[in-house]
Amino acid sequence: PTGAGRGWRGTVTTGEFSCELRVYIEDTDAGGIVYYVNYLKFMERARTEFMRSLGFDKEYIFNRDLMFVVRDVAVEYRLPARLDDELEATAGIRRLRGASMVFFQSVMRGAEILAQGEITVACVDRNGLKPRRLPPDVVGKLQGMHQQQ
Repeated sequence: PTGAGRGWRGTVTTGEFSCELRVYIEDTDAGGIVYYVNYLKFMERARTEFMRSLGFDKEYIFNRDLMFVVRDVAVEYRLPARLDDELEATAGIRRLRGASMVFFQSVMRGAEILAQGEITVACVDRNGLKPRRLPPDVVGKLQGMHQQQ
């Protein structure tokens, strides 16, 4: 597997995107256990790569004067990840609303779910940070992914 943020490779199966990562010393506390906030970072990377795989990279976002911002996070931590573990972070669409999308995400070690949750991401105007509707092409592709689940 590739490292956190370097050379991400991801795959989409049955409407869910997944990417591999490895736990580095920078991800852990003094006991060698992944610090809780780093699961959110792993999920953020999976969401970003998922959107990029659909054609919605930073260039797309900046050229449309919009931003995707996290509005709500609900994560359940089940088991710890440890230094040098090989993990998989996933992202799938749970719901689409006019100006937001709800992702269901997990971080896994093999078949073990270490953390999972729902992350609501809002679409806002880049300048005023006011909510705005998701672009039609984003909705179209994400609806297609949601229907595959």
